[in-house]
Amino acid sequence: MSQTALTPEALHRHRQQAAEASAGISSKTIHTCFERELLHCSASGAVLDWGSGQGLLTQRLLNLEQFQSITAADIQPRPETVDAAIQWIQADLNNPLSLEVETFDVIVSAEVIEHLENPRGTVREWFRLLKPGGLLIFSTPNNESWRAILALILQGHFVDFGDSSYPAHITALVRKDITHILSEAGFCLPKFAFTNVGKIPKLTRHHWQSLSLGYLGGLRFSDNILTVTYKPNKL
Repeated sequence: MSQTALTPEALHRHRQQAAEASAGISSKTIHTCFERELLHCSASGAVLDWGSGQGLLTQRLLNLEQFQSITAADIQPRPETVDAAIQWIQADLNNPLSLEVETFDVIVSAEVIEHLENPRGTVREWFRLLKPGGLLIFSTPNNESWRAILALILQGHFVDFGDSSYPAHITALVRKDITHILSEAGFCLPKFAFTNVGKIPKLTRHHWQSLSLGYLGGLRFSDNILTVTYKPNKL
């Protein structure tokens, strides 16, 4: 016997509860990697933090003092700690935002795409909102690390996509998926970067980096991956 489909109201509540389950927080390590890439790309102009959560990365964008305007969007209401200079949009990010095309020079999204139901729809929306030549940086769990691969072999799922992560984490991606999705939407070929921080399987209080004195990193020894790409300039 099949279950009854959720009503739109019930679906919205389910998505809010899933967002609350993740606490809306990603690590300082990930945020530092975003800052590194933004500085390397000399990012400026109008920036959108897609899936701002508690606004921790958004505040760091403000502290960089290199953006003309900062907008944050999340299904959760505006946290009291978010600076008044930041515009907050409360919206379900599974759906398009009510914003004009080509609004932003930069879009960042830290550990959000794995929470959303349709990554292709999300990437198309990013493409719509970015100006020509606009910069996109987003991160997600690295499902090609040794820790993720071993979990897939031994448990039948990537390490961050088991029952304990559901319903927060619902969409697992690898680099090939990301490259295909970005290409379909019209983005340039992406560059991938890594946090160079990764937990050791079954010894999650310890990291590969402490074991190796910092020598192990990159694809197989990082828990998170950043994707950096651009929307092509108009001809």
